[in-house]
Amino acid sequence: MPAPDFIAPTILTPPPPPAEAELVPSGRPARAAKPGQPRPTRPRHAGQGRGRSGRHADAAGLVDGGPSPAVPGPTGPPAGGPTSDQTPGQAAPGQTAGRKGRKTRQAKSASDKAADRAPSALRWRLQALTAPVRARWATLTKALAPVWAAIRPVLAIVRPAGWATLGLAVGTFVIGRRLGWQEFLVVALLAAALLLGAIGFVVGRSTYAVTLDLTRLRVRVGADAYGGLTVVNTSSRALLPSVFILPVGRATSAFHVPRLGGHETYEESFQLDTSKRAVVPLGPVRSARGDGLGLLRREAKWTDVEEVFIHPRTISLQGSSAGFLKDLEGRPTDTLSSSDIAFHALRDYVVGDDLRHVHWKSSARTGKLLVRQFEETRRSHLVLCLSMTPEDYGSEADFELAVAVAASLGEQAIRDEKDLTIQVPGRRLRVQTATRMLDDFSRLEFGGAVVPLETAALAAAQAAPDASVVMVLAGTPVTPARLHAVTARFGVDALTVVLRCETGAGLARSAIGPARVLTLGDLDDLPRAVRSLEV
Repeated sequence: MPAPDFIAPTILTPPPPPAEAELVPSGRPARAAKPGQPRPTRPRHAGQGRGRSGRHADAAGLVDGGPSPAVPGPTGPPAGGPTSDQTPGQAAPGQTAGRKGRKTRQAKSASDKAADRAPSALRWRLQALTAPVRARWATLTKALAPVWAAIRPVLAIVRPAGWATLGLAVGTFVIGRRLGWQEFLVVALLAAALLLGAIGFVVGRSTYAVTLDLTRLRVRVGADAYGGLTVVNTSSRALLPSVFILPVGRATSAFHVPRLGGHETYEESFQLDTSKRAVVPLGPVRSARGDGLGLLRREAKWTDVEEVFIHPRTISLQGSSAGFLKDLEGRPTDTLSSSDIAFHALRDYVVGDDLRHVHWKSSARTGKLLVRQFEETRRSHLVLCLSMTPEDYGSEADFELAVAVAASLGEQAIRDEKDLTIQVPGRRLRVQTATRMLDDFSRLEFGGAVVPLETAALAAAQAAPDASVVMVLAGTPVTPARLHAVTARFGVDALTVVLRCETGAGLARSAIGPARVLTLGDLDDLPRAVRSLEV
């Protein structure tokens, strides 16, 4: 069979690159035209877009609307195969830059996906490799948990000095055996003897019965508060001396209990510091036994934690309650109502009014129906808003004075069975009983909240929209503008009073808009300040 005839391709010299790369609408550089020829353009047939048909036309080599270069018939090379002037990896003349770019983007996206999958695949392989080890470790930990729980109290007996002595004994023994130095062996023997001697002080169980007696769990600032510690040996054998540790707040008190015989009792009394308002946790009481060198120490817990509340100092306002709202029926307001207790005036009858409210005598005298009109009455509701921001007070003593004033006002309101709301930044205090209220006052800490006074006032106004008397307590550094903004949070029907607390200042009275301002320098001035408020 004769070999097919091939048409020799024409080898063209590539034209020089253009000065500036021209871009086709797709954003890729356009192919440069031959010298002396116009730049080829893609055909635009009627009704043809940039879809698959357009791309196929580009691939077929339709340039300037003309046919593609002559291609051999069946005897020629394949249409997609390389020609004589092409390398196997080079694109055929019929391929366009669009297909090249599309293949490049596909290759890049595939490489990016492979790079993203690489860390997850590596992580998955590491997890698969370490899964058996982690499973065995979990099983071993679960199996050894009872053993660790049993030996942990024993290891807790050894103090740092004891561990150092044990390391010294082991180290000097190994060195002495290896090097044959008798001096190191003697040191190891002495260290071991110290440890064995210390064990004798902590071995055995303690049979104590410990009781913590407190005369009162709630005291006022400055009142006396005493407590007692009773230790009883409940066994018939003697117990070695021990030390009982009693945490009192942030401090710690130690009581040295001597050797106790069988069923012998030891008592110790102590006094609490009540000079400052606080909640003092007492306990738990622990006993400690150990050697004099501090190698071993064994502790045991005997009581739980008990809290002692040191309430703020308060003053009675029983004889000066005229400033408070003393009412049985309620306090009348400016809001008019058709049915209440406080009579306001008469008005003409309107269809729909209740005939029970018709004032018949006035109606007969005037010749027309007149009905009674009333003022709405509200039960007295006292709202106390206390600032706790340190910047609102000149000193901590001013803050303590404000707490004492608020506690005195709240205690009197609870005693008079009035509605009460006490708002501090972040929360409201319990007001069901005076004891609970004073307990919450004892927990307040100076500088414990940085919430602005305006935010606390807004919370108080939302919690008590029917407030009849509002008292805002702060220090003298609070500016009048801020006080005006605070008092504006409450309704116009409420009597608003600002109590500015400054230790040592004299009693003074002023006003900021409709609000009354009282300056207090001592808690004893509070009854006189309350009497000056006429409602």
